[in-house]
Order: sequence, then C-alpha cells, then structure tokens
Amino acid sequence: MFQSVGLICAALLSAVAAATIERVEHDYFRYHPMPEITDWMWLMVKDHPDLVTMVDYGRTHENRTISLLKIGLNTGLKKKAVWMDCGIHAQEWIAPAFCQYFVRQILQASKTDPKMELMMKNLDFYVTPVFNVDGYVYSWKDNTTRLWRKNRTPGPPPCSCYGTDLNRNFDANWGTVGVSSDCCSQIHCGTAPMSEPETQFLTYFVGSRKDDFLCFLTIHSYGQLLLVPYGHPNFTAHNYAELMEVGTAAAGAIEKVHGKIYRVGSSPEILYANSGSSRDWAHMLGIPMTFTFELRDNGTFGFELPEDQIQPTCEEAYSGALHIITYAHDKAFSAAAAVWTVLLAAGTTAVSLM
Repeated sequence: MFQSVGLICAALLSAVAAATIERVEHDYFRYHPMPEITDWMWLMVKDHPDLVTMVDYGRTHENRTISLLKIGLNTGLKKKAVWMDCGIHAQEWIAPAFCQYFVRQILQASKTDPKMELMMKNLDFYVTPVFNVDGYVYSWKDNTTRLWRKNRTPGPPPCSCYGTDLNRNFDANWGTVGVSSDCCSQIHCGTAPMSEPETQFLTYFVGSRKDDFLCFLTIHSYGQLLLVPYGHPNFTAHNYAELMEVGTAAAGAIEKVHGKIYRVGSSPEILYANSGSSRDWAHMLGIPMTFTFELRDNGTFGFELPEDQIQPTCEEAYSGALHIITYAHDKAFSAAAAVWTVLLAAGTTAVSLM
C-alpha cells in the first residue's frame, strides 16, 4: 500500500515538474535558434487565441516553412494592416529578437492601453520573426557559419557557392546598384528579380493584399539608422518629406529611451546605394509608410551584438516602430472619420431640405 502511495506521489510530482518545464517563460533577452522561435510562435497562439493566429505563407529552398503571426481582433470586417519582417539577413540575430519582443509588447499593451486596444480593432499586425529561415538555421550550425547572410539556394552552374542576398532580390530597380552578379558575393542579387522562393512568397502574400497595408517595416542590423525609399540614388519617394518627418520623430522617440542616436534618410544619403530591397519594392507597390530599421550598434560588435544589449535595443526600437505605426493608423482613421462626418452632414442636410 505504502509503495502504491509512493508511486502515485512520484507520478504526481513528475507531472507537476513536467507542467512547470512546459510553462517556463520565454526569455526575450537572449538569442533563440529556430525551433525555439517556432515553439514561441505556437505559445503566442495558445496564450492569445482571441488575437493571434499563425499563418504559413511559403517554403524555402530547403523546404522549411516561412510563418508569420497575424495579430488583431477579429471584427468580421476587412481591416487595414501593418507588415513587419525580421531576419532577411541570417547573421542579424538582433532582428528576430526584436520581432519577438514587439509581439509581446503589443499583446501586453492591448490589455492596458486604450490606444493599442483601438489599433487591435482597426489593424491586423503581420509579423514574420524569421524570413530567411534556411540562412538563419545555417547561421546557428557552428562558429564558422555564424556570420552567414544569404539564403541557401545553390549558385547557378558552374558556381559552387551558395546563397542569394534576399534584400537585393526584390523587383525594385533590381540588379542596378549595390549588388553583384557573382554568386559567391555577399550581395549576390540572384539570377533574376524574385528568383528566390522566399522573395516570391512574400511578394505574393503582401502584393495580393497591397491595398490593406498602411505600413511596411523591415528590421535589420546594424548602424542605428531609419532608412526611407529609395536605395537607388536616381529615385526619390513621392512622399519623401512626410517619410523624413515621421522618421525623424521616430528617431526622437528612440533617443528618449536610452539616448541612442538613429540617423534618418535614404540609403544613398546615409549608408550606400543599393537596389532590390524589400523596402523599395513595398513602396513601389503603393504602401506609403515603408522603413528599414538598422538596429544597434555602430560597429563595435556589429552583427554579433552581445545578449546584454538585446533588451535596451528592443526597448528603443519598439518606441520608434510604435511611433510610425501610430502615425499611419491615425492618419488613415482620422481621414476616414472626417469623410464619414462630411457624409453624415450631407445626409442630414439632404433630409432637412426634403
């Protein structure tokens, strides 16, 4: 009898221990390999079933799934949207860390902040924590692969190198400046615009919903920059002045958090000329608020930003991203409210004249 009781107690203790292990909190301030990020995505769905769904929208060359979290209140109506992707460049580990932090913050804020609660009703947030899944997995293989940048598509024969820079592969002035046709180069732009499966899937997913998106944010490192379209020096965004105004205000919000200075401008102005970026493609598609975030630092650690800088980097970048998203939301819905007011007034006048 005592033995049976002992076995039951042991089983109960094991069950409790197992449950405890399953509910270990996700550590937002360390870098996670891909399986842990996938587990975290499912945890977000489980913990917030009223707001979060997981969407698989593509496959990589090595047949891995490209997934995003769709976050927002299901109102039954067609909604405006915000896009955010992280991890286009595999070695930029701080970018996926930021996407995870961003998701946590907007979900927490939706419970306490009336403004975020409103945005959850009006907007859907589409967040891809790791876009270049093959490259990211490869960057975790060992110390020799830590700084891998590209995807893992084999080069065209007779080239024996692997990978295309996905942020040079979009159909936006493709192959013109800041790229290389050498498949061994870090900035190899591919064999044609959208030659890569990852680029094709993103292009289809966003392109088929282009009228929904108010904002397109793509997260990179490093350099502490907010980049506006375009990467080609011969082209200027039609709303360049507005983008610079919004970006400068976002940089001000970033600086208030930990004092870090982010410069704002087009890539040729403050970094280097390039073509085929997702930011430029999104703006050419018609999405008005398009920005590239280049997170910390300025080169001391570069792509190997220490884990003790994850928290401050995410905190300041969140403030900047939230400013841009709030601006895009308020502009769209204030305009809609103004039109509705005019229509109501016209309707009232028409009724009163009858």
